[in-house]
Amino acid sequence: MDIVASVILIYVNVKVKVGATMRDIAFEASDGFPLHGTMFEGKGDGPAVLISSAAAVPSTFYRHFAHQLLASGASRVLTYDYRGVTKSGTPKGWVPRLNMKDWGVLDFPAALDVLKRAAGNKPLVGIGHSYGGLALGLSNRSSDFERYTSLASLSGYYRNTAVPFSVFAKMNFVALPLAISLGRLPKWSGIGEELPGSVFQDWARWCRNPNFLFGDAKTPESGRFQSVRTPLLAVGVTDDPWGTPKAIDHLMAHYGNAPIVKLWLSPKQSTGGAVGHLGFFRKHHVATLWPPVIDWLLHGTIPKDATQQTEQRVA
Repeated sequence: MDIVASVILIYVNVKVKVGATMRDIAFEASDGFPLHGTMFEGKGDGPAVLISSAAAVPSTFYRHFAHQLLASGASRVLTYDYRGVTKSGTPKGWVPRLNMKDWGVLDFPAALDVLKRAAGNKPLVGIGHSYGGLALGLSNRSSDFERYTSLASLSGYYRNTAVPFSVFAKMNFVALPLAISLGRLPKWSGIGEELPGSVFQDWARWCRNPNFLFGDAKTPESGRFQSVRTPLLAVGVTDDPWGTPKAIDHLMAHYGNAPIVKLWLSPKQSTGGAVGHLGFFRKHHVATLWPPVIDWLLHGTIPKDATQQTEQRVA
């Protein structure tokens, strides 16, 4: 199916907040899977921003950050749900297996095409939360961006986390049997939003592999990471049990041909308390943790506490 022809935009449910519009949109990936997102439009003349979610996190979680991007000068921001998640639920009768890699290989490019068409001649930048930092490498579309931020994005091998045995037990002894037996992973399992069982099986398999998705024969697209040359800001949070320095460094090594600067944020920098793996995007961090990331996205300003990645590419 032709990529351009596959993109279907349906604007509904228009809302206004602080001079910005929020439009629910529907569009299709290149394989015909129906996806949903929200287009935020403001009065700024800056870049258009693509926000790509963490696994099992709804796109609505990023709405406050999207509004702050507009208030800071972004012209447009697009958030979206990956296939099988919340508003992009699996349509009745859909037969092909849903794979976790498809979020990056198929869904990310479809969302990017939507934003690119809406942005006109505005430059494109992106921020990926956790899985969203993997989606850039899987997509083979990194050259469309002037720069990209990976926020709490990591190589998820369980032994690289701060709580390896807890992660392994929860994923493999609790969540995985549910995903296999029910064909889905319910929200009440504690992993996040409901996920298709096949997607969670991929996730669990990657997290058991010392080389994460890069060691998975079913994900040859992982080889695309080495072609990325877009400037990256890799942001870690010191109290994130998943995004340890070892886990983030392992992922960034696979982006070894991209210019990378790293920024570590701490809960001590904000009055909002613990941050962890998800907390950065909560609105009470707007005046403390958000400014250096937003300045990088919209203006390319390297945060004062950031460090240049030393050479550590993988073969």
